[in-house]
Amino acid sequence: MTQFYDARGNIYGVISPAVLRLKGIDVPAHAAQAARTAQAWAASAIASECEWGTLPRPAEAKAHRCDGLLVGPFECAPPFDLLIVNTDGSLAERSGNGLTIFAQALTDQGLMTQGCELRVHHDKADTPSPVATSVEPAVYEQAAGFWLALGRPGFGPSAVGAEAVDEGRRGFSHVPALAAINRQWAHSQFVRIGNPHCVTLVEHAWALPDNQSMHLRALFESLQAIAFAPPLGRGQPCVAGINLQWAARSSGNRVIARVFERGEGPTASSGTSASAVACAAWRAGWVEAGEVAVVMPGGTAPVRLQTQGETLVNVSLFGVARPQT
Repeated sequence: MTQFYDARGNIYGVISPAVLRLKGIDVPAHAAQAARTAQAWAASAIASECEWGTLPRPAEAKAHRCDGLLVGPFECAPPFDLLIVNTDGSLAERSGNGLTIFAQALTDQGLMTQGCELRVHHDKADTPSPVATSVEPAVYEQAAGFWLALGRPGFGPSAVGAEAVDEGRRGFSHVPALAAINRQWAHSQFVRIGNPHCVTLVEHAWALPDNQSMHLRALFESLQAIAFAPPLGRGQPCVAGINLQWAARSSGNRVIARVFERGEGPTASSGTSASAVACAAWRAGWVEAGEVAVVMPGGTAPVRLQTQGETLVNVSLFGVARPQT
């Protein structure tokens, strides 16, 4: 049975590969092989577990009842291997909210009683697999959850394999396809924090897209062409696709953000997107190292930035997940 969890408005289903096999979906018993053969089984897993089926579909709801499927664990002791399957059947290298949910699911199953490593296997050629994340149970502002150590970010087009972009002052890039949609979207920062991100910095919050408008066909298709890998997208500027974020400066160490995920579309929140936004805001001089609050429609993500001199050396994300009843 798939258990669904909510983390800041992101909803993922968690299911073991053994249960999928019982349902006739031929998922290999080893995570690395499952990632290599995902094209053969991932779409069936999404159709089986993430469609609305006989459930009542709320008005203006997404095409799927969740943002993706977490397949794992592939073993009963740490480190724990998993796959993150987007609703289009593609694999993600990392998801902050997804890993928070997976850590909570392991805790609820009695498999995780202390900090451990989660390893996400994927099929992307531009970054090693698996992508490891250290997870520590913690309490933050009286909420029990987890700190995820995401490591050192990479910046610039080369970090994400972006092509046909102009890199300007302070390493910010101009993505013609984004600027063509909105002239306010002319300055972007590429960030790799396990997976690739393109954070577009705007001067005013009114220049941020809202989730409702991103669901409208015209804007959705324009952003999908940029964010998604072929065949659903154009693979430009990144052949493997890119997660899109928009960020506006707020007071103190706060940033307002919106997210359009590769393989999914507009979403209420995203943990790695929040981390990428915090990194881009730091590089722009909007925020200082330490704790940064990234405000998204689904909630506020606390992100910690650790620096050595003028170098950002580690990013950590706090998250809380709750089971859906």
